[in-house]
Amino acid sequence: MAVSSRQVKNKRDANGELTGRAGTVYDVNIKYQTPEGKKTYSKKGFLTKKDAIEHEADMRIKLMNPIYTMTTSAGSKQTLEEYMNNWMDIHSRSLRPSTIDGYKSHIRNHIVAHIGHLRLNQITPALLDNLFAKLFDRGLANATVRYVQRILSGAFEHARKYGYIEGNPARDTITKFGKGGKTPDPYTIELMQQLLAKTMGTAWEMPVLLGGLYGMRRSEILGLRWDKVDLENNCFSVVEQMPFKPPSGTKIIEEFAPTKSSGRMLPITEETKPFFLKQKFLQEQQKYMFKLSGETYYDNNLVIAKSDGAPYIPNRVSSEFGQFLRRADMPHIRFHDLRHTAATNMHELTGDFYTVGEILGHTLKGIGISLGISNNLEAVTERYINVRLERKAEVLGKYHGEVFTRALDQEVKVERKKKKNRTPQHER
Repeated sequence: MAVSSRQVKNKRDANGELTGRAGTVYDVNIKYQTPEGKKTYSKKGFLTKKDAIEHEADMRIKLMNPIYTMTTSAGSKQTLEEYMNNWMDIHSRSLRPSTIDGYKSHIRNHIVAHIGHLRLNQITPALLDNLFAKLFDRGLANATVRYVQRILSGAFEHARKYGYIEGNPARDTITKFGKGGKTPDPYTIELMQQLLAKTMGTAWEMPVLLGGLYGMRRSEILGLRWDKVDLENNCFSVVEQMPFKPPSGTKIIEEFAPTKSSGRMLPITEETKPFFLKQKFLQEQQKYMFKLSGETYYDNNLVIAKSDGAPYIPNRVSSEFGQFLRRADMPHIRFHDLRHTAATNMHELTGDFYTVGEILGHTLKGIGISLGISNNLEAVTERYINVRLERKAEVLGKYHGEVFTRALDQEVKVERKKKKNRTPQHER
């Protein structure tokens, strides 16, 4: 019979993990005739007899097809980790740097960490379904697990074309990926007040200020340098940004990337200037103390930097921001949602969607899409609209003023009401 059983001392489970227990596995061995003579096909280690019989029946049909190409033994026996690394070396040539970084992160953390030790020909749809279930159990978002499936599907499809495997196991999984979770609502002015209060005196103070009050992108915040900040004229330029992902351990940034919008100038409002002054003073003190101690200070001239002047890694900022919010007992948002918060609050307070978009560095079309107003704005309109720094200052000033005074105004109103209630009727 083409299917035979054998005893093993350490049987693997459905996830490919060694159980440490003895058990029975099933092997498939098929002898078949080719124009070149008799050959033998074999595949070993099926967990159930049913799986082995189904595979045997499927292979007999394929082997009878004269155009069927057998998988290459060497290619199918490499581990998934080895194959994924080689695949990325080839596949990454056609990808953008940001996409490459995302692929490598997902492969390392969500694929190789769990099943990277298995051989390529051991990967089955059931094993991948188990992997997806594990990732969901760890609390990963639907979009993240779906992205893992997409990466695996692309990688396995190439392996199938190379002749390393017979089919694409990622395309035969039964895991259902529903619609992605709802984007968190942006913070209201009251929540921004709470967040600013909890970040004051911490390393999050300036990043939250620039993200939540100015709507700057993460890479723009981390790439803002003091030579682009004019404290005398109360403005700063957003013309460069941090490269997507500096290598781990980077101390000096040799070259910054240009921003998507050139020539973007933003005003420093009365409410935010003390934060800029405080940040500059703090960094000057840190630089001075490092010099006294004989330690190296890496002077990148960054507004947002580690205590030794070295840059922050963008992805670390995003992940650690979520941890900060949990410790601070604040509603969950992504760091990028600070940008949405600024856009929403400025628009609700002023209704000036174009100036808000100029502050954010959007194109005219992008402004409408971001605020949900329209994506069919006439391109010619942009030619006749000139948003001056004064108008940006008015919009930002309105928003910043609300953030820093609304709570105080409310307290005054409450105290007045209490006083009125305490005053005798004849004295009113």
